[in-house]
Formats: sequence, C-alpha cells, structure tokens
Amino acid sequence: MSSILFNIENYIGYVTINRSAALNALNYDALLELQQVVEKIRTSSQVRVVIFTGAGEKAFSVGADLKERKILSDEEVKRNIYKIGEVFTAIDELPQPTIAALNGFAFGGGMELALACDFRLAVEGTLMGLTETSLAIIPGAGGTQRLPRLIGQAKALELILTAKRLTSEEALRYGMVNRVVARESLIEEAIQLADQMLANGPIALQQAKFAVKQGMNADLQTGLHIERKAYEITIPTEDRMEALTAFGEKRKPVFKGK
Repeated sequence: MSSILFNIENYIGYVTINRSAALNALNYDALLELQQVVEKIRTSSQVRVVIFTGAGEKAFSVGADLKERKILSDEEVKRNIYKIGEVFTAIDELPQPTIAALNGFAFGGGMELALACDFRLAVEGTLMGLTETSLAIIPGAGGTQRLPRLIGQAKALELILTAKRLTSEEALRYGMVNRVVARESLIEEAIQLADQMLANGPIALQQAKFAVKQGMNADLQTGLHIERKAYEITIPTEDRMEALTAFGEKRKPVFKGK
C-alpha cells in the first residue's frame, strides 16, 4: 500500500499521508514517495492549489517514525534529516498555493510539514507543536527557521525550548494556524479556501506567492523589484486579456493558466 496518496480534482491536488496505523509518521520510504509526488505537482498544469492532510482521524503526522529511528545508524539518521528537509523545502517552494488540513496530531516533523505550507487549517481540540527538544534533539526540517518567521522570535523560542503541545485554539492565538474548524467540515473548509483562490488567474496566484515569499527575505527596495518583475510576467498572458474582456462583458473570466 502506498504511503502517500495523490489525486487531482477540479484543479486541486490532494496529498494524503497514508500511514494511519503509525499516526502518519514519516519513514524514509514515505519521504521518497512524498518527494516524487511534490515533483509531479510542481510541473502539473492540472494542479493550481494543493491540500495536504493525513489519513484517519487521529493524526495529520507525528513527524519522524521513531520506531525506524531506533534501528538506524548515525549516518542513516543524517540521511533522513537531509531528506525530510529537502522534501519540505520543495513543498515550501511549490509555485502553487498550499494548504495543510490538520485532521489530528501534528508534532515534530508533522508540524514542520504544516509550516512549509502557505495556510494551515486545524480541527477543533487537536494538539500540535515542535516537541523535538523533549527527545533531546531539535527541529531539523525547517521548524527553527519557519516558525519564528511566522510568529516572531520570542514566541517561537518559547514553544521550541519548552516543547509545548498546543491545542488548535492556542495555535490560532499564537498565529500558527489560520483557522480552527469542526472535524466534519475540515476538508470542505480547505476546498472552500482553495476555490476562492481558483477563481483567480493561475499565473497571477503563482507570481503573487513568489513575490511575497521572496520579498520576505529581502530589503524593501529589493522586494519591490521582485514584485515588479513578477507583475511583468503576468502582462503578456492570455488570462490577463480574458479578465479584461470578461469585465467588459460583465461575466466571470475563464482562466486557462496561459
């Protein structure tokens, strides 16, 4: 059985970690599968928004598979750390907007996967956190870098150094998740957010995401230059002309991603 499920419907790519018996922990084989799926998504014209979630109702992902870790050599642990960081960076750098639908526990690498996504929706009452220091290690798949950029250094240090487990509602107050929803409506809410983006130009979505993410790591003037260059990419597109035509004809535009 595949550890990672992937399907496309109405321009939304659905990626599901399919190891519910192991609380969707990520072993090395699962990371390799996830990497292959992400590579497919990156170049797919049929995927305009991506939703990541976990199988079952208990966990989004509890991170690294600790049963596997116990039998690995130090070199193999380093291999796994490199791979998980590489895969999560690839997710972070996807041109399409990404949504993490947290259907349950999100600890360690599972939380880092969520942080690599653009948006996070969480079911009511679940728990999450970067809990690695309780295992005498540190977040190694981007957590020490992405969390402080999201919520600020002091709050991130507090959560990482105490290995605090947050409820979804606490995570919302910290700014770690965008919204908390009822379990039965999680995917529906994620699709609703995706549909709001899908109503807009696909190339514009990608270039707006690129401008924001690249600009965040630059000074203002460099960021403004990045924004102008991203805007220029949208000017010769068929979608821009379609939007103008549709506006004049008082109808919804039909975008083709061209």
